[in-house]
Amino acid sequence: MQFGIFTVGDVTTDPTTGTAPTEAERIRATVAIARKAEEAGLDVFATGEHHNPPFVPSSPTTLLGYIAGQTERIILSTSTTLITTNDPVKIAEDFSVLQHLSGGRTDVMLGRGNTGPVYPWFGQDIRQAVPLTVEHYGLLRRLWREEVVDSEGKLRSALQGFTLVPRPLDDIPPFVWHGSIRTPEVAELAAYFGDGFFANHIFWPTSHTQSMVRMYRRRFAHYGHGAPEQAIVGLGGQVFMRRNSQEAVNEFRPYFDNAPVYGHGPSLEDFTTLTPLTVGSPAQVIERTLGFRDYTGDYQRQLFLVDHAGLPLKTVLEQLDLLGEEVVPVLRKEFAVGRPADVPPAPTHESLLRARRSEEKSPSDEEEGPEAR
Repeated sequence: MQFGIFTVGDVTTDPTTGTAPTEAERIRATVAIARKAEEAGLDVFATGEHHNPPFVPSSPTTLLGYIAGQTERIILSTSTTLITTNDPVKIAEDFSVLQHLSGGRTDVMLGRGNTGPVYPWFGQDIRQAVPLTVEHYGLLRRLWREEVVDSEGKLRSALQGFTLVPRPLDDIPPFVWHGSIRTPEVAELAAYFGDGFFANHIFWPTSHTQSMVRMYRRRFAHYGHGAPEQAIVGLGGQVFMRRNSQEAVNEFRPYFDNAPVYGHGPSLEDFTTLTPLTVGSPAQVIERTLGFRDYTGDYQRQLFLVDHAGLPLKTVLEQLDLLGEEVVPVLRKEFAVGRPADVPPAPTHESLLRARRSEEKSPSDEEEGPEAR
């Protein structure tokens, strides 16, 4: 399994001090968080894409390209690339460049986006969100896989004789996750193409996440990509930890109550009961996270949200220390227990390249016995 963090990139006033970072400070803090995530031994850093206040990650590949130059090992991903309002040609170009800059440490998570005003800012209509998702992704796949693309779309102008530059690194497109909280059509799209499905898993009850993942697994098998258990699943999550659980609750409460993503709604106690939000000790985070497998099956990627709601950078870095030192090592060990051999690992550029080279072996090479060598 892969373990990592994702950020929504909010600029939020710290409710305990009344101060807020500048946009520049928030962006620089995000870079520091990504570097710390690698230092802590995590596998993935992912950033969202937002074009409205109070969020700053409006250009994810710019941010990830800079982080690529500051890191050596960690996989760099988006936690949402808006497939609806971004042009697929530009997505293809940006991520191909990022692949080359990062040495293949790149994948992409596509989502339709649910912020209504953003659509007209980019010349689109939110009522066309699902058709845009399907058409744009179909074109994106072709751009990464075909040398010359001619395309006639209903929602986008035609392409004639277009060749993507640069081509994907090693001619291997970035692995694609389709991220969704509540849209079954996104899970269906992931299943149809045999891509990964990422259930954000931060707002809705476990029964909803279970239903979405089960549907994706069933449809993955229906389209002939393998058994349901072989589908590629990722989950989001959100945690706040201190060594003493009550200390964690007391410290996090004012941040929860004012958070732009869920503040001014249910109480902290209700929210932690109804959703996967875990506020407590590292042991509680381990126990809760291991329980995700009970209703989603063995999965490939777990990302945590740790840096939102105005939490100061020092506190976020402390969260990463706890994840790296106390939580993730135990999760790696425990998730491996009883994991069936036919459940695939999380895809990487290297594993996709090996798979392609294996497929390219000629039948005669495969049938040749050792005595002929």
